[in-house]
Amino acid sequence: MKRTCLAVILAAGESTRMKSSMSKVLHPVAGRPMIAHVVESLVNASISSVALVLGRDAEAVQSAAARSDIDMSAFLQTERLGTGHAVLAAKDAIAKGYDDILVVFGDTPLITAAPLLAARQGLADGNDVVVIGFKTVDPTGYGRLLVEDGALLAIREQKDATEDEKKITYCNGGLMAINGAKALELLGKIGNANAKGEYYLTDIVEIVRAEGGKAIAVEAPETELTGCNNRAELAAIETIWQKRRRHELMVSGVSMIAPETVFLAFDTQIAQDVLIEPNVVFGPGVIIESGAVIHAFSHLEGAHVSAGATVGPYARLRPGANLGPGSKVGNFCEVKKAEIGAGAKVNHLTYIGDAFVGEKTNIGAGTITCNYDGVNKHITRIGANAFIGSNASLVAPVSIGDGALVASGSVVTDDVPADAVAFGRARQEVKPGRAKILRERYHAEKAARKK
Repeated sequence: MKRTCLAVILAAGESTRMKSSMSKVLHPVAGRPMIAHVVESLVNASISSVALVLGRDAEAVQSAAARSDIDMSAFLQTERLGTGHAVLAAKDAIAKGYDDILVVFGDTPLITAAPLLAARQGLADGNDVVVIGFKTVDPTGYGRLLVEDGALLAIREQKDATEDEKKITYCNGGLMAINGAKALELLGKIGNANAKGEYYLTDIVEIVRAEGGKAIAVEAPETELTGCNNRAELAAIETIWQKRRRHELMVSGVSMIAPETVFLAFDTQIAQDVLIEPNVVFGPGVIIESGAVIHAFSHLEGAHVSAGATVGPYARLRPGANLGPGSKVGNFCEVKKAEIGAGAKVNHLTYIGDAFVGEKTNIGAGTITCNYDGVNKHITRIGANAFIGSNASLVAPVSIGDGALVASGSVVTDDVPADAVAFGRARQEVKPGRAKILRERYHAEKAARKK
């Protein structure tokens, strides 16, 4: 939209019902603070200026909300005197002269750009106040939107509603757009003649109508306006977010066998024709390319899985894991900060960390890269078409050349040239009849202990 807009995010609540040592807007949904979700939706609604109204954990909240593509200012609300008072904490930003003022909350992470754009369009159409509402089966406890012939007459709180008004299912979602040219004047006329002595933003509807202005309501899905006050509500929001994102991915061409068991992060990228089996968790920073398969009970974070690669089951990809096309990281394997070349196989019960594995190399079961000396991390380099036998320990820094073979059970501390075979284990000895002697001795010792 060509109109200028300032979004005022109210995030100064004490969050007492969260029973937490940090502000509720810092609690994560899909791996990032809920206030960051709100800012993301503002950006998607073509809003480039934000005023944060802060209280508890002000610096941390400001940091969590910050983005490079938005102009953000912060204002401290030292007293809690209602929503109208909270918005006026940002009066210096409002006074700069925007076409639209949009008031949102920092604890509504499910809001999308669509209702925000609808509210702004309502202002563009000549209305002075646009309230974002929702319809619900059970409106108990919510303020009712009194609408007549398309005009919003008032917002009636539950305690003040008549019996007929209580039957109204169109409710106040709390979010509101205000004509920027009139915003400070209207906000300044909100009084506190009520039982709590607070300034309620909802009073602005009747104020603007009394002055001959226009107010309307626009509808949003109830879930998008879901706020968060406690841990149970946080879990419910997470559930809604996950369900919505899974649906988006499946519609885009991603297959999920049991979608309700797959958990995604806010930035998870999955291409079409990817198959995700049950009980898979994606942390932040994961990219999955087309045709890859993520088998059951795998955990991925900060990882890139190229086209046609397979992961798991029971695999863990940690930050910096980069799997090449057609590669495989099998069951009970862990990969961290490592490049796995195209067609390479890291089979089972293996740890590859701080390493480079060449194309078509095979890493046997139980192999580990010993990358940490107690102080520093070191690099293991394994060339293409190499074969690392089972239960090998590669003590970094070390390099294994192209086509090299490391014998099973070896501890490799020196570089292995290309096409060489490395043995790093003690020579086997066989003592005939010795097992029988040892068993007899052990049984005798056990019997003696029982006496």
